[in-house]
Amino acid sequence: MRISITPRAALVALLGLPVLVLWPAWWTVLLVLLAWLLVVLGDAFLAPSPRQLTVHRDAPGQVRLGGEAGGRLLVTNPTQRPADLEIRDAWNPTAGLDHQRSVLRVPPRERRAVTQVYRPTRRGEHSSRALLVAARGPLGLARRTSAIDAPGRMLALHPFGSRRHLPSRVRRLREIEGLAAIHQRGQGTEFDSLRDFVDGDDVRSIDWRATARRRSVVVRTWRPERDRHVLIVVDTSRTSASRLGDAPRLDAAFDAALLLTALAGQAGDRVDLLCIDRIPHVSVLGSARTRVLHDMVRATAAVHPALVETDWELAAATIRDRARKGALVVLVTPVDASVVDTGLLPVAARIGRDHPLVVMSVSDPSLDSLAKGRGDLESVYRAAAAEQERIGRAGVARALERVGAHVVDAPPDQAPQALADSYLALKAAGRL
Repeated sequence: MRISITPRAALVALLGLPVLVLWPAWWTVLLVLLAWLLVVLGDAFLAPSPRQLTVHRDAPGQVRLGGEAGGRLLVTNPTQRPADLEIRDAWNPTAGLDHQRSVLRVPPRERRAVTQVYRPTRRGEHSSRALLVAARGPLGLARRTSAIDAPGRMLALHPFGSRRHLPSRVRRLREIEGLAAIHQRGQGTEFDSLRDFVDGDDVRSIDWRATARRRSVVVRTWRPERDRHVLIVVDTSRTSASRLGDAPRLDAAFDAALLLTALAGQAGDRVDLLCIDRIPHVSVLGSARTRVLHDMVRATAAVHPALVETDWELAAATIRDRARKGALVVLVTPVDASVVDTGLLPVAARIGRDHPLVVMSVSDPSLDSLAKGRGDLESVYRAAAAEQERIGRAGVARALERVGAHVVDAPPDQAPQALADSYLALKAAGRL
């Protein structure tokens, strides 16, 4: 416990100046100082001890980034004296607590609440480093300060801004499922329904039992297999830490992964997620369709980029262990010249032989604006560098397509829709 004085104590000390002026001697200085010290210490010890107080924290467990949530600090005073308190709740700044300092008066044997509002500005886990409670004396000259054990934890979830694009993609999915391009007999299909035979139907699809019951020729219709496996692998290496606008590239990657997860769930497919660089960080495996989106939002909330290179051989081994042959594999990683050095190309070639492969990259929208600069010499040099970067990305994309990958490269505001459209194109082509 720590005892400190308030500004009011300094003003009280000034009351001794007239005595020092009238009797300027060392003993008067000593008497004034002792009197001031006794008054301040007496006021401090008349204040209730903060350690006798009981503090209960009612904090939100999680809140979506960009939203707000309310919480409370419930302070109980079990002593016989009123408690004039100054409370400092030291959350990290990105937790967005509206007021970290509060002033509160708690009558004897009563409880009062401090209302709090949180507006987090960064995705991930937030915590309160300390809860300091200072009790002022009756005269307000001194305070007794102590740290109270009331840990606070809050998880700021991904905002999932691309959710607004889900209804239009679901409508497109229903149109694809309703098209009869796949309502035919063939390998890798499931029975859908019965209908009357028409000219051109395959005679092997005739259902003879239903035909005998109805006394007219009836054929079976077929649809693509549901319950397909989609494995999303998100690169969390140093390249995902670059900021595109107001957020890191990794946030846009997670936004695209969440939209694809929601859409695949509507299609009846199973979705798993791996976050990987040098080691596998987070995985969401085997979740039910009704919970996979919730599990993925919660699991990725605390994932941040690591300043290392991605071990693509490790990623390939993990994919081989987790995905059965024919599953859709989505690699979410930047497509730039460093891909050639990190070894993604040979790994993509091996994955593409066993699985439909999509490589999704979030591009920097500032490259387009820089490439248009012609105002002065510096702008021209920047435009040349931006154009060279765009040409390099296009070359890497073509190299990935030659080894069997479908490349999706789009800016952050278009990347989720582009990935969802790529998934729908595979569905329409009967490849998934």
